[in-house]
Amino acid sequence: MASTAYTVTDAHAKVHVIDLSLPDEEAQAAILHACVTTGFFYVSNHNVLEEVIEEHWLQNKAFFNLPLEDKLTIVADSNNRGYTPMAEQTLDPDHQSQGDTKEGLYFGREVPADSEEAKLPLHGPNQWPPEALLPGYKAAMNTYMDAVRNLADRLLPLIAMALRLPSNFFDLYFHKPIGTLRPLHYNAQMSLPDEGIYGAGAHTDWGVLTILATDENPGLQVFSGGKWAHVKPVPGTFIINLGDMLERCCCCHLHMWGRAVPGLHALCACNCFQPLCSLHLSMLVACLPSVSGDAFMAFGNKMSTSLLMVFRGAAYCICLSITLKCYSQVCTHPP
Repeated sequence: MASTAYTVTDAHAKVHVIDLSLPDEEAQAAILHACVTTGFFYVSNHNVLEEVIEEHWLQNKAFFNLPLEDKLTIVADSNNRGYTPMAEQTLDPDHQSQGDTKEGLYFGREVPADSEEAKLPLHGPNQWPPEALLPGYKAAMNTYMDAVRNLADRLLPLIAMALRLPSNFFDLYFHKPIGTLRPLHYNAQMSLPDEGIYGAGAHTDWGVLTILATDENPGLQVFSGGKWAHVKPVPGTFIINLGDMLERCCCCHLHMWGRAVPGLHALCACNCFQPLCSLHLSMLVACLPSVSGDAFMAFGNKMSTSLLMVFRGAAYCICLSITLKCYSQVCTHPP
């Protein structure tokens, strides 16, 4: 893929493809432009090996093909690690007539059960399918998570620079992040928006950054230009979208509404990254005082003097997510 940033257009969705082999100055400028339009962009030349991605797909297909009773042996625990059954989640209850037509898994950074860190909320060991049942599954997921974490470490400095901050601004807060891998399987039920049936209802993602891999089946839609539009899979890329935390920091100048409307079996894998460590369990996620006015670039030039105020101590924990219900008080829900 050529070393440039270009646009993929499909049914009115214009999603930029950003080549990470570009010089930082060009890449961060392309990211800034994408962030103030759709809040979604593709990245190419991301250095995640194709064989790592393919092995991760093969292993997850094998898991989701298991009998339900086998999958339920690792049902999600209090730390949100493990299996979630079909229709367990309803992302947009005000507009859905049934649960999302998907099943999934949650994995995170491995934290030993007997460690001090395991006393923190949502920290602990992962639940894995038995090696005898799915040989190589755990190794494949860990290899994939490590590779995507490296990609996140490449993207965060570019986002910082796009916001007129030092490139290492996020380093402290992502020393021990919550990095959640969420393999998802959508069943073959057709999504029918007029009847409130969705693979995944309209939602935003928590945290700062989501790195999304999809198979060849379409289904992702983004809300752009006042309408929902399809985003087609592009081989050799990941789809990146911004999370609630980053949009909240920028007073909704950044955008990132999405939903899934597959009509056939489809797989995807979401990696959500957010800052969380023992020193920052309570973080105030607030709009930046300098973010005002109509022009995003007007506050971009002032960003470095105010973004430090975002990650300060607070009396409550809001670092995991700003939920859809709460966030709709800040940003209008798409129709």
